[in-house]
Amino acid sequence: MKILWLDLNSSYAHSSLALPAIHAQMRENPAHEWDVVSATVNENPGTVAETVCGRKPDLVAATCWLFTHETLIHVLCRTKAMLPNCMIALGGPEFLGDNENFLRRNPFVNAVFRGEGEESFPQWLEVCRKESAWQNIQGLCYIDSKGNYHDNGKAAATFNRLAFPEESRFFNWGKPFVQLETARGCFNTCAFCASGGEKPVRSLPVESIRARIETIRRHGIRDVRLLDRTFNYNAQRAGELLDLFREFPDIRFHIEVHPALLPTELREKLAAAPKGTLHLEAGIQSLRKEVLAACRRAGNPDDALEGLRFLCSLDNLETHADLIAGLPLYSLEQIFDDVRTLASYGAGEIQLESLKLLPGTEMRRTAEESGILYSPLPPYEVLGTKDITPSELQTARRLSRLVDGFYNAKAWQGITRRLTVEREDFLQRFLDHLTQTNVIDQPLALERRGLILYDFCKRHYPSYCTAVTLAWIEAGMSLKKAPAERVRTKHAVPPAAWDVRFGTYKETLRLCRLEDPESGLSYWYGFETESQRATPTFKAVSTCALSDFSIR
Repeated sequence: MKILWLDLNSSYAHSSLALPAIHAQMRENPAHEWDVVSATVNENPGTVAETVCGRKPDLVAATCWLFTHETLIHVLCRTKAMLPNCMIALGGPEFLGDNENFLRRNPFVNAVFRGEGEESFPQWLEVCRKESAWQNIQGLCYIDSKGNYHDNGKAAATFNRLAFPEESRFFNWGKPFVQLETARGCFNTCAFCASGGEKPVRSLPVESIRARIETIRRHGIRDVRLLDRTFNYNAQRAGELLDLFREFPDIRFHIEVHPALLPTELREKLAAAPKGTLHLEAGIQSLRKEVLAACRRAGNPDDALEGLRFLCSLDNLETHADLIAGLPLYSLEQIFDDVRTLASYGAGEIQLESLKLLPGTEMRRTAEESGILYSPLPPYEVLGTKDITPSELQTARRLSRLVDGFYNAKAWQGITRRLTVEREDFLQRFLDHLTQTNVIDQPLALERRGLILYDFCKRHYPSYCTAVTLAWIEAGMSLKKAPAERVRTKHAVPPAAWDVRFGTYKETLRLCRLEDPESGLSYWYGFETESQRATPTFKAVSTCALSDFSIR
């Protein structure tokens, strides 16, 4: 049998673990010939289907999730039309709920797997041509030849006995990062999460994780993203893993933490981590107790905020925080307030996402009685609740665009944070401006964003113009454009004394100067004249002479 795995991903940087995770469990069998076709959702479905059919497979298998679902179906229905005798089997998070409707809507799919497929898929391969034996395969859902639907529950693999994906010849070492799963399940009970209440949490021994990281490093990978739902669900284990990570100072580890679960010893280990080796995603979702209670998410938001304050105070690591619009009892006004609060804490990034009602989650099952409207098609985004209207959710979506384009852009983060924290009306006024000028949904280059922000501040917050100009210069933008209109690039003679902020002054540097009448300070920047580097290599601050303000 020729098995072709359709490795469909949302972008080139991503690579699914499903194929190597399953293939690693199977010994090489001459009866099974494996092949793979990799593609992204941005490619033409007809072209991908043509490539698949050109390999002449007997079985096409793929994993399906909300952002690949639509393209995958387009590819597979074409494949089945061209290869009517080819079987199609799917797995992935899209099939954690009721699968009968999906199978009846897509009769070209022979079967889908609910749950963990490392053990059940190889078992099914041995009997896939014998439908009468399918009833014994855990997690398999299918419609038999008589039109009857069969549901074999949810498959759960023996996690600590599985062969690791890295052992498969199909593990993709050519991507910029790899994903590493050290635990399955979650201690929390979030009603919107597919892992909510999946207990007990199953974890791997630290020694086996060490061996895997060593393998990863030997392949030249320096970016590892842990798939564990909550890294610090167990403080002792989290501490052991942090100790392990310190053995690999040349690797950057991305981990998801619950900021309310940070005892003293764990804080000390985080504070002692080598600079740049940890990237934290702090799960916030909402800062409202009533919202978290409605979602059945454990953890006091006051404790989470205190933990987030600690994490953001550490300069050896970067902490991102997330919020979810569309949660029950979460209003638009509260979302704006929570964004301002996270900005005041100095979160490295703020991720504001729209809630998706995923298959198999409690919140999807109870959506109607809870008054939640959501799209029946992937990605199943919430369209409205009792507490936020469809129009307000669109405002929240546009706010997410603003935050991502300005706050999350390092060049504009400092000034955006200042405006957000110091001017309570900034987010709403700036969002209105971006919306009215029809740029909120446009892809904007970094320079264009700076021009927009400067123009907006010049008209509405003129006292912040100097700060925008400083950010503009340090981002390496053109000194001939509007944000640099007050910058003097000629006859800039160093003062008798200045306070150096970064770099070393040399006479060969090309100096420019910006005076700020409000603070009474002059800002000096130096640029290398012989290199093509656009960003300054030197910065200093001095006190302005009174005569400076009259010179333009």
